[in-house]
Amino acid sequence: MQKAFIQTTWPLLLLLSAMVASAQSPLPSQPVVATVDAAKTGPPISPYIYGQFIEHAGDLIYRGLWSEMLDDRKFYFAVMPKPPEETNAPTRGEGGFGGPRRRGIGPGRWNPIGPVDSVVMDTNQPFAGDHTPLIQLAGSEPRGIRQTGVNFTEGVTYTGRVQLAGDPTAKISINLIWGTNPDAMRQIVSLGDLSAEYRKLAFSFKAKHSGAAQFEIIGTGTGSFHVGAVSLMPADNLEGFKPDAIAPLKSLHSGVYRFPGGNFVSAHEWRDAIGDPDKRPPTWDPVRRGPQPNDIGTDEFMTLCKLLGVEPYITVNAGTGDAWSAAQYVEYANGNLSTPMGKQRAANGHPEPYQVKFWGIGNEMWGNTYQYGAMRPNQYAFKHNQFAKAMRKADPSIILLASGAMPDTMIGSKESLSFGTNLVPAYFSPADWTGMLFSNCFNNFEYISEHYYNYGNTHFSLAEAKQVPNDPNEPITDWMRRGANHVRIKYEHYKDYERLLPQLASQPKPIAISEWAYMGGNHPAYPAIAWIFQEMFRHSDIIQMGNYTFATSLITRSGTNTTLNANGLVFKIYANHFGSIPVTVSGNSPQPKPTDPPGGEQPVVNAGSDTFPLDVCAAWTSDRRALTVAILNPTDVEQPLKLNIAGANLSGKGTLWRLASTESDGQNPTITSSPIDSIPSALTLPRFSINIYELQLK
Repeated sequence: MQKAFIQTTWPLLLLLSAMVASAQSPLPSQPVVATVDAAKTGPPISPYIYGQFIEHAGDLIYRGLWSEMLDDRKFYFAVMPKPPEETNAPTRGEGGFGGPRRRGIGPGRWNPIGPVDSVVMDTNQPFAGDHTPLIQLAGSEPRGIRQTGVNFTEGVTYTGRVQLAGDPTAKISINLIWGTNPDAMRQIVSLGDLSAEYRKLAFSFKAKHSGAAQFEIIGTGTGSFHVGAVSLMPADNLEGFKPDAIAPLKSLHSGVYRFPGGNFVSAHEWRDAIGDPDKRPPTWDPVRRGPQPNDIGTDEFMTLCKLLGVEPYITVNAGTGDAWSAAQYVEYANGNLSTPMGKQRAANGHPEPYQVKFWGIGNEMWGNTYQYGAMRPNQYAFKHNQFAKAMRKADPSIILLASGAMPDTMIGSKESLSFGTNLVPAYFSPADWTGMLFSNCFNNFEYISEHYYNYGNTHFSLAEAKQVPNDPNEPITDWMRRGANHVRIKYEHYKDYERLLPQLASQPKPIAISEWAYMGGNHPAYPAIAWIFQEMFRHSDIIQMGNYTFATSLITRSGTNTTLNANGLVFKIYANHFGSIPVTVSGNSPQPKPTDPPGGEQPVVNAGSDTFPLDVCAAWTSDRRALTVAILNPTDVEQPLKLNIAGANLSGKGTLWRLASTESDGQNPTITSSPIDSIPSALTLPRFSINIYELQLK
């Protein structure tokens, strides 16, 4: 993930946002006509266009998708007294990353019960990681460890496990305490007998109270005991995942999920995250600067893909990693029981090969200023080819994705300047990372992986060679189009590569936009997301995968209720109701010509159909029994359209699916449906609306 994505936006942008009084909403100078020629079809729209990206960015996956309720459950940090509470600390959004510590990421996450020296971190044969808490008992005086701020709901059943070893005479229990006074509400769960060897003791209880509680592991008696690892989840978890997150994400029919990174992958050791979850060592993530419990590894990711009904897309570590490790990873996922890693997978409880077909080699390896293991292009070409050959030897059937960066990315990141003084790289020059891959690695990948991020209040100015604030009076259609323009740029670059490298025309290397997002700004973003999709549909021959950053950002949690947010609803309406065989759409109102010079974030031709200020695309369903027409109104006023349909014998009946808002600012849109009794011709499209007409064939 590009470094700029996690940087703070300039304070000046806040001032500019406040200065925006109203957007300029273009009205057509003539009646806009859209003509759909259903007889002229294009290459199928890949279901992978609706794909997602998840990454171990801080605790994003663990908070957004995973059911674990305890922090630092394998004791990366030492158990020690709780430090003074921080004041004026910012809060962390659900499923997000950044912000402060989650109940204290650092010393004091687990605190001793009893004298400070009653708990020591034993480094002699630790259960997992570098050390394990050893608690010295003192008869009837309770000794142990506690964690505060663990939230429960009255009447809900919780299950857990704890890995314990110690004196057989010790009596160990789980204590739950709501409140801090002597009369605090308490609940006690007794555990089984201990032995000198570690035993996994399971426990279960129904919470008697709601709210934040202390979670304690308490011992009395003589001798001592070790706590190797502990876990606590609501009993209704789906193989460790949150059911309230799985349900809305599954409804998106995303096609494919990319994992585990992102920048994270460039320092990730995948072998730390397989096998018994309790024994996996917690490690330090040098990229995101925090501990990782390694509870969600390959096997858990495959479980997630099964729950969501999507294809897995795994990126291997080509930063600090090596080709042999990447090949082992492929063998672990896809090898049969006769292979060493296939045997290990089976020993871990998964005898059947996962048959993962999409494999990315590295992440943004061009990122010289921030990417772990980044290197010069000639060196990386050699490394990529090493990886590809080793991985294909493990499984010749896999589909490889190369980590590219077309000139727009090298300009916007300013990485092109690390090769000289030219901000705009020439095609196939050292600063053209994708061109380097085409030139040196052509037969060692099937897809070229590209990324882009668009920031709602800024854009990259080629003239100023930096990210600058948008004009606060820019037309709303310019703002809405910015994300789609990134897609258009990738298409234009690809066509230039085809012209310069004839081999590419005969042996296509489709684009996978493996990371993308449109963030921030003064207007509702969901119409801009829709425009991005429709631009991808127009280039279905070249753009055949997309992975949105991040899947968890498409859901919103309020208490125990998790729903799709506005951007999530865009994914849902297109994936569930738009067709897959695109057809030609023409019009009488072309998109305006660019006012900025092409390069960076500005394509030669602005994204969109010839139906300005609307954007229209159309597609047959896969069975060709219905024609779907998607009309986007990205403006804040109603817009008229005359719709002509040719090349299809339609019944006139169908359904209108609409995503729109009833609120003045366009927020909180909903999806509605209504029957259609005749083929529409003269239409009025609501402000900030996505309208998909599903028209049945006779």
